[in-house]
Amino acid sequence: MVNAAIVVLAGTESHSDTGRLVNGLEAAREFAENEDDELELIFDGAGTQWIEELEDEDHDYHDLYRSVKDEAAVCDYCASAFDADAAVEDAGIVQIDENDGHPSIRSLVSDDYEIITF
Repeated sequence: MVNAAIVVLAGTESHSDTGRLVNGLEAAREFAENEDDELELIFDGAGTQWIEELEDEDHDYHDLYRSVKDEAAVCDYCASAFDADAAVEDAGIVQIDENDGHPSIRSLVSDDYEIITF
């Protein structure tokens, strides 16, 4: 069994950001498909902006996103800071605020999660 936390930090501005997002989603799907693994998929920082785009059924990576959406959470503070609150709420994704409005990376490490950032 593996505990993995995939953290998507890449914004939406560039082709390289899209590449980082896709690599993160592909890694998340690989863990999600293994029933013995535990996965946390966290959209943090500028990564919170992806929710609105990925919720669009016409987006190239919508299906990949849907395959791991149930595992997804969003940084509460960053969703607000990057004006993604409404999209996150509409998508029904959990907002995490364990550490001054942010996810607690320390808690994940304490629970033996490998932290992988994209």
